[in-house]
Amino acid sequence: MKINILVIGKGGREHAIIWKLAQSPRAGKIFCAPGNAGTALDAINIPIDATDPNLWDRVARTAAKEGVSLVVIGPEDPLANGCADFFRGRGFKVFGPSKEAARIEASKVFAKEIMRHADVPTAEFRVFDHPAAARTYIETRDYPVVVKADGLAAGKGVVVCKDMNEALKAVDRIMVKEEFGPKAGRRIVVEKRIDGEELSMLALVAGRTILPLPPTQDHKPAFDGDKGPNTGGMGTYCPAPIGTPELVAEAEASVFVPTVHAMKRGFKNERFPFNGVLFAGLMLTNQGPRVLEYNCRFGDPEAQVILMRLKTDLLDLLEAVADENLTDFEDGKLEFDPRPAVCVVMCSGGYPGKYDTGKLILGLDEAAELKDVKVFHAGTTLKNERVVTDGGRVLAVTALGDDLAAAKARAYEAVKLITFPGAHYRTDIADKALRKK
Repeated sequence: MKINILVIGKGGREHAIIWKLAQSPRAGKIFCAPGNAGTALDAINIPIDATDPNLWDRVARTAAKEGVSLVVIGPEDPLANGCADFFRGRGFKVFGPSKEAARIEASKVFAKEIMRHADVPTAEFRVFDHPAAARTYIETRDYPVVVKADGLAAGKGVVVCKDMNEALKAVDRIMVKEEFGPKAGRRIVVEKRIDGEELSMLALVAGRTILPLPPTQDHKPAFDGDKGPNTGGMGTYCPAPIGTPELVAEAEASVFVPTVHAMKRGFKNERFPFNGVLFAGLMLTNQGPRVLEYNCRFGDPEAQVILMRLKTDLLDLLEAVADENLTDFEDGKLEFDPRPAVCVVMCSGGYPGKYDTGKLILGLDEAAELKDVKVFHAGTTLKNERVVTDGGRVLAVTALGDDLAAAKARAYEAVKLITFPGAHYRTDIADKALRKK
């Protein structure tokens, strides 16, 4: 029987989820709230900002009227605000963790406490509520540190510091100037900087069942050569060659299993079982993988490359997680295209700083005609029936190739067909892996 689905969000991740769900023979009508110009091609946009808790009641009434039975929540903000709990309370099946479980991303302090409780390998750290105490601590360290805002900051609340002066400035930016908002910077984590190579690992989690997805490598800094400020992600590729089967098994055993079991058992007299996608940002060191952070949802742009390769029915998967029963997919029953995928994010001029919107985007139809290419929309909207920019990260241009070099070449071939004033993107996505080959 076909089922109707609501996807909450308006980014490239949500467009990728909708695109893959639409391929399921069981998918009925797919709605997206609020959606973007791209989701309008593959779903029915509901022009209500479903990321705003004040509007959830309107969204739920619309979903009920349209016969929606499964709600898929994309972004971290609504999850952190209790969106999954709200829709479950209204009788919908929901893919996404509870507000309590979503604290693993919404609070860096909470995540670190879980890691310590579950004996998950991570960097040495301290938590501070006052800038003066943080400054004193930093001045006594004889090693570089990372300063993290406790709360959500759109992926930009982490400052990797090369020296003490940078760390002191980071404390000022986060706690005094409140650059990431008064709530996010109320507390900070100061941790020892660990060096190595970063890897993104995601796993579907339902109860105690953990289903790892292929590892990816994201590119956070805004400019080529990993220069410039951090962003929400400038591009990625999958599978990451450094994520060997042995490493995936080690990460599952040392990171995912203890974390998921600790959340299910609880601590401090609380239980908060995780149900959804658990994303571990790892640093690969000589001593093994170390957790940098957790996210409580599909990564963006990690979702784009993972879903581009996924052959298993995504609707079956998400519904199984919502039902807390993934047993049918254990023992390697997930199927992926053997070809690698590369995603290049095209951004508005000025991003991750200030940027203009409303810029006309040209070349989308030409790019869409390329074989094994999908242009996922992020910060786009329709104005007078034409697609214009509406955010910092505008498009996630994703391609498959027979090998990583071919996937990269195809993605950039599509990127070069697309234009809008001020557009910028990194030109070195996947180069790190290609150099190693």
